Amino acid sequence: MTADLDRCVDFAQRLIRTEGLPGDEQSTAELVRDEMTALGYSDVEIDGAGNVLGRIPGGDRTPMMFNTHLDHVDVGDHAQWPHPPFGGEIHDDCLWGRGAVDIKGPLAAQVYGVARLLEDSQSPAGDVWVSAVVQEEIGGVGARFMAESRHFPVVIIGEPSRNQLRRGHRGRSLLTVHITGRSVHASVPELGVSPYDVLAKVLSRLPELEMAQQDDLGASSVAPTLIRTDQTSSNVIPAEIWLDCDWRHVPGETGFDAQTKLQELLDECLVEGATAEAVLPIKELATWTGHTARMQGNNPAYILPEDHAALNVARSALEPIIGPTDSVGTWNFATDGGHFSAAGMVCIGFGPGDEGLAHTVKEHVPIEQLETALDGNAALARALAGAD
Repeated sequence: MTADLDRCVDFAQRLIRTEGLPGDEQSTAELVRDEMTALGYSDVEIDGAGNVLGRIPGGDRTPMMFNTHLDHVDVGDHAQWPHPPFGGEIHDDCLWGRGAVDIKGPLAAQVYGVARLLEDSQSPAGDVWVSAVVQEEIGGVGARFMAESRHFPVVIIGEPSRNQLRRGHRGRSLLTVHITGRSVHASVPELGVSPYDVLAKVLSRLPELEMAQQDDLGASSVAPTLIRTDQTSSNVIPAEIWLDCDWRHVPGETGFDAQTKLQELLDECLVEGATAEAVLPIKELATWTGHTARMQGNNPAYILPEDHAALNVARSALEPIIGPTDSVGTWNFATDGGHFSAAGMVCIGFGPGDEGLAHTVKEHVPIEQLETALDGNAALARALAGAD
């Protein structure tokens, strides 16, 4: 391995060995801050929400930003992992562990790839920032905070893409269906009103909903996920049921549009004595610095046209590294790019790792992909910094 690849891998291993669920990213943030400082980044800081930022100084033209996040999802049962989830071990030239793909491998590749600009004889035309934000996994508290106070014409979102460019994704809204009936002893169900009767109709008709369409991203979708009741006793018909629905929406469709469509279905599925309401829950979240935010569980959708000028620059910059790109794909999942895009920034995806391995017990990234990502991030920084 080259010297900076070796250091990048070591950094990624230390990141994987540092646990940081949403709301508990302090140790990871401090590790990233210290690594940026050691590499020679300027203006390294942790902002009020707990996000980490560092700058590679450039000329007076427009700045750009590289972005990933600090948090990761839970590992589940450690025994299900082929290698320890927080071990950061290397097997068969691959780095294993929670976050290897989402998002500590890509984070390390951004920090070290962009740092290569410090070795160039000429500074970039504009400042290049690298950021790692908090609570991406639960709705993007850190990205929303940053988008309110900082603007970058171009943002490289470092989510895993197998080092291929990405130009958008569907958005996500969490809707909760609340159904009420009348609780009774399970031995006399005829005396009550079971919310399950309404729920059964709703679940059977969800696939019939007419979903919005978008040429690049396809159709919106809705999937029922979690069910809760007001009861813990198995011999009681509950009075209330809550059903969580994961709605993936295309550009031009909001969570409120989804709420309206779902409410119409609920109204058609009611039985006598029952009520049903579709709501967009508001969560109050706190970051490790004490910053609080009230927000709905949603990520906006976004899409760049295939011939967008910044995307064409990125394709040209990466061609010597990854080869020609006939078309640029999209992600199936939502990212913080939706928040930055909603604030008027152009978001382009590029990162190492197979996105299909994210959030799984088989999460690993080939060292070779980290090496390519170092080259790619450096090339994107040189090409897009200062681009109008």
